[in-house]
Amino acid sequence: MNYYIKNATIVNEGETFSAHLYIKDGIIAIIVRDGELFDAGNAQVIDARGKYLIPGVIDEHVHFREPGMTAKADIYSESRAAVAGGVTSYMEMPNTVPQTTTQALLQEKFNLAAEKSLANYSFYIGATNDNLDEIVKTDPQKVCGVKLFMGSSTGNMLVDKEEMLERLFKESPCLIAAHCEDEEIIKNNTLKYKELTEKHEVIPNATIHPLVRTEEACYRSTEKAVKLAQKTGARLHVMHISTRAELLLFNPETPLTNKKITAETCPHYLMFDDRDYDRLGFAIKCNPAIKSTHDKLALLRGIQDGYIDTIGSDHAPHLREEKFTDSYFTAKSGFPSIQHNLPLMVDYFLRNKLSLTSLVTLMCHNPATLYQIDRRGYIREGYHADLILLDNNVNDLISNEKVFYKCGWTPYDGTTTHTQVTHTFVNGNLVYENGIFHEENRGERLTFNR
Repeated sequence: MNYYIKNATIVNEGETFSAHLYIKDGIIAIIVRDGELFDAGNAQVIDARGKYLIPGVIDEHVHFREPGMTAKADIYSESRAAVAGGVTSYMEMPNTVPQTTTQALLQEKFNLAAEKSLANYSFYIGATNDNLDEIVKTDPQKVCGVKLFMGSSTGNMLVDKEEMLERLFKESPCLIAAHCEDEEIIKNNTLKYKELTEKHEVIPNATIHPLVRTEEACYRSTEKAVKLAQKTGARLHVMHISTRAELLLFNPETPLTNKKITAETCPHYLMFDDRDYDRLGFAIKCNPAIKSTHDKLALLRGIQDGYIDTIGSDHAPHLREEKFTDSYFTAKSGFPSIQHNLPLMVDYFLRNKLSLTSLVTLMCHNPATLYQIDRRGYIREGYHADLILLDNNVNDLISNEKVFYKCGWTPYDGTTTHTQVTHTFVNGNLVYENGIFHEENRGERLTFNR
């Protein structure tokens, strides 16, 4: 099916303009500006008057839990939630069961996604202290990157041997995406608060999370990763920056195409601070921890000043019984968010007097540029038609009853947004339309121009 989207307000590459757009055979064939007439033949016509047309969001940071943890999420369920939220491409993390630390296990994930995913996809191979021989086999044109846990890991994915770290930074064939928290600091703080809890001097609720996973833990680990990248020339992307201190480790002056060390933050670090633990409790427990008001405000300024390069979701579903326990030490970290991040971020940007063009840059253009994704992330003739339509004149109440997450809940329950995704195109296929899924087609494996 070919499509003719007419009367759209396109937000793309720093511009906002009125245009019609023709999708042919999955590709953006023609962009017609200024209301010029165009004969689209028998294409299906969609009148986008009053709506914004933007590139599909590229989320470089998700946990879809398959294989091994499919009671709480799987590739099919979470990719449905993704396209409902305007995400047309995602990159998924290796801390599944089994962990994705070999080429064979990586290929199994790609096979699953080819059968199940409504959105385009790639998967990280995970680094361990002893799998460098598998990492160096990674094809940089077919795999998004290597995930490095420099702290806060599950299983055997914590990489803490100095020799392995340096070799990984020297020999990795593709981008290293790093989770940076100092494990020793976290362990010591955890023991401290367990002892205080046993003495009944501390209530083990969510408020202690940023006291266990501190600014110092983040800064020390991020500083180490940045120094390793500077020493070796590695391509490093530090994920989920949560503190003011870390921002100063990055260079806002260098154009993204020339940067080798980049930074991501997530919507929850922009929207919440440590005052929200009293209200939301373990619902917003995540790693790294949501921290202070001054950190939240610093991240906003970091976006304005160019220290932050991308906004990813860190979508990480857990079952309610895993999240809402009676103790900090048993409640799981992470929460689902991919369905709601774009509408929430549109509201956030407009509320803070930031432009939609800057949001599109952070969530669509920059991930495509940073990862060198082939012909995605922009509205350009000849590019894959990964597109979404946004209605910014609605009052949409987010509720647990309306989520598409398999786990069935969201920390944003009860929040009203003024933006809604009405249409999502993946490779030119209309996969989501006003609450209805069209599941005849599957997403494609991302490829990279490296």
